[in-house]
Amino acid sequence: MISFPTDWQYIESRVKAIQPKNYGYSRNYVDGAVTYLSPYISRGVISTLTVWEEIKSRGLPWNDVEKLVQELAWRDYFQRLAIEKNVDEDIKNEQSGARYQGIPISIINATTGINAIDNAIKKLYQTGYMHNHHRMYVASLVCNLGQSHWKNGAQWMYYHLLDGDWASNACSWQWVAGSNSLKKYYANQDNINKFDRSHQTGTFLDMPTDELQYQPLVEALSINQTWHPANKLPNFNKVSLDPKLPLCIYTAYNLDARWKSNLTANRVLLLEPCHYEKYAVGEAVIQFIIGLSQNILGIQIFTGSFSELMLHYKGAEIYYKEHPFAGHYNGIREERDWLTPEVNGYYPSFFSYWKKVEKTLKERYHS
Repeated sequence: MISFPTDWQYIESRVKAIQPKNYGYSRNYVDGAVTYLSPYISRGVISTLTVWEEIKSRGLPWNDVEKLVQELAWRDYFQRLAIEKNVDEDIKNEQSGARYQGIPISIINATTGINAIDNAIKKLYQTGYMHNHHRMYVASLVCNLGQSHWKNGAQWMYYHLLDGDWASNACSWQWVAGSNSLKKYYANQDNINKFDRSHQTGTFLDMPTDELQYQPLVEALSINQTWHPANKLPNFNKVSLDPKLPLCIYTAYNLDARWKSNLTANRVLLLEPCHYEKYAVGEAVIQFIIGLSQNILGIQIFTGSFSELMLHYKGAEIYYKEHPFAGHYNGIREERDWLTPEVNGYYPSFFSYWKKVEKTLKERYHS
């Protein structure tokens, strides 16, 4: 079963182990050559640019790496979208057919009767990871067949994901639900069997895909409840900060031990309760974040708001990395490591964004 160690040497070895060509043709299968780098990218330990540079160093033909590069661009695109739009709300369209605000209990309990989906949910609880196709299947059951609004389901999944990135998660759920896309996403049993290497038949998904959208609410998804997270942060309320030194602020989205490593500075991982009240994560996710932070030399952890942290620091030089959740910080804001920093702003679709990104990256790839 997949695991996600937090030491830097392991993470670096996983970057070196990526197989771009195999990824391109097998990524949609549950046993495909996925990179398992998403928890480290979403937590800012490495960036999409880190992976791009590794890919570029291989000297492979563009066709062999294009699909992996495109997936990296999807992540950047969702981040760009979160900067320009409020992804907590329906982005393009009001979700049609959403009768409920909660989640089918059978999703929470992994008892939908679709074996591949139930097993994927159980593995999510055990490992903090779910294959991208399984995420789409689950969201489709919740939103399109279960007739629930996307947000509570997205919050539930985000709570458990080690690679939880709210922008990617919320935008992906909205894409499935049709509030950030032209149509809703459905997968039937044949599709699930194909990509999950399973052979189940006779389920409520065992029909042509184009018929699923006309099905009434199925019994397996009919009992709905609002999901409420158990949210408790560890209490780190003491830090010792030298006012003569700069302060580098780290968050759950910026845990890069290489960031400003040549600067003698105070280093603090900031866990803000007001943030986690709105974007709750489980204990396993918090422990993963703390584990990753231990790669940062001299790191201290503080549970509290940015303003409360400032009560402990009387210096003037504060550094942090740009993120939609860091908009209330004061100090010197540094940009994240984008694939293409010059391709920014709002693009109404991924492929309008990708057209610009691909042109730029192909020029660099062959230079």
